[in-house]
Amino acid sequence: MPHTLADAIRELERIAPLELQEAYDNAGLITGRFETPLSGILCTLDCTEAVVREAARRGCNLVVAHHPIVFRGLKKLNGYNHVERAVIAAIRHDIAIYAIHTNLDNALHRGVNERIAQRLGLLQASLRILAPMQERLMKLITFVPEAHAEAVRQALFAAGAGHIGQYDECSFNTSGTGTFRAGTGTNPFVGKHGERHAEAETRIEVILPRHAGKAVLKALQTAHPYEEVAYDLIPLLNSWQEAGAGLIGELPEAMPAEVFLRHVKETMELGQIRFAAGDGRPIRKVAVCGGAGSFLIGKALAQADAYLTADLKYHEYFEAENTLLL
Repeated sequence: MPHTLADAIRELERIAPLELQEAYDNAGLITGRFETPLSGILCTLDCTEAVVREAARRGCNLVVAHHPIVFRGLKKLNGYNHVERAVIAAIRHDIAIYAIHTNLDNALHRGVNERIAQRLGLLQASLRILAPMQERLMKLITFVPEAHAEAVRQALFAAGAGHIGQYDECSFNTSGTGTFRAGTGTNPFVGKHGERHAEAETRIEVILPRHAGKAVLKALQTAHPYEEVAYDLIPLLNSWQEAGAGLIGELPEAMPAEVFLRHVKETMELGQIRFAAGDGRPIRKVAVCGGAGSFLIGKALAQADAYLTADLKYHEYFEAENTLLL
């Protein structure tokens, strides 16, 4: 079991980095201190005052909630509303509140949507992001002596670079010649002070998610033999296929629409469901989005036979265009 709040939070953010949250969100540590020793964890959908009291009774000093109790700034703490009362109770009992919200929604692996897909029985190998995140990738280019290229590549891969879809340790390498002249006060790895030196080098290019930038640069600086490391870090416009909103996958076999609806009720343990009936086609490709997913109806309409989500308003069902089982 983790020893401190920081240990537990580090594991949560390994699964769902905070950088994956939407701009409007407030995921992360809301109350508490990272260095506090951990006594126990209580998981909940929403952190209310009653949940804080339950955590205190159970000896848990960390509440991990899906929805952040604080979405907008608090100007006062006088117990006027349920948010203030929950925060006051957490501080009074020295209980930390951590929210793991849209960053968990947007995580492809071990996220909310993957769990829904598993419940429905969608084939794991068929799962992909319905609306991949944009502008979350970077390219690192660096130059290293040929004899040290493999050690630098391995350090970059270990730090989180080189993932493209289901492939890892991806890089592009070209050979060339680097030149430099060591100035006064330097300690060059090769070459002599005051003389231009030419070195056979490998140019290494790797892709990395933006949130891994610090770790990857630290790994580069540690593994690289040069005193001054030359590198370029370039933002990319590519969509990131490993994170984003919603998920789409395939059932092992197509189901008649009515059979699929019963399947949803049973696997999700629902008393009732609301739906727009679609065009009666057999259901094989299924899109899912935990929470309010009306913003993805258009994406699902173009790619799926059925789309399962929550919190739809009455008029939004018409966006199924009598085609999608929504």
